[in-house]
Amino acid sequence: MMVLVLPCIFGYSIWSGFHPLGGSSTVLDLEDFVVSNILLPVGTLIYIVYSTTRYGWGWDKFVEEANAGKGMKIKKWMRPYMTFVLPIMILILFIFSMIDVFV
Repeated sequence: MMVLVLPCIFGYSIWSGFHPLGGSSTVLDLEDFVVSNILLPVGTLIYIVYSTTRYGWGWDKFVEEANAGKGMKIKKWMRPYMTFVLPIMILILFIFSMIDVFV
């Protein structure tokens, strides 16, 4: 943890002149970009694929765990949506966010 917080500490002190994204950006802007545009979409995509396919946890085990307890339940009709539609939507959002950065 000590190593991971160093960019936050140095961002407003010895690295204050470093502008990783150009303009008046700071190190914290870079960290925000990495987490928001790379780690969260990729992590979500991995979680959905792992949870809903036979190569990972599997749909039946996922539904059993998700429907345990109180609250909203996963319905049977959601399988194609969660297995195919959601991963494609997340992948499209990830690609568009990367295109927006590099273009």
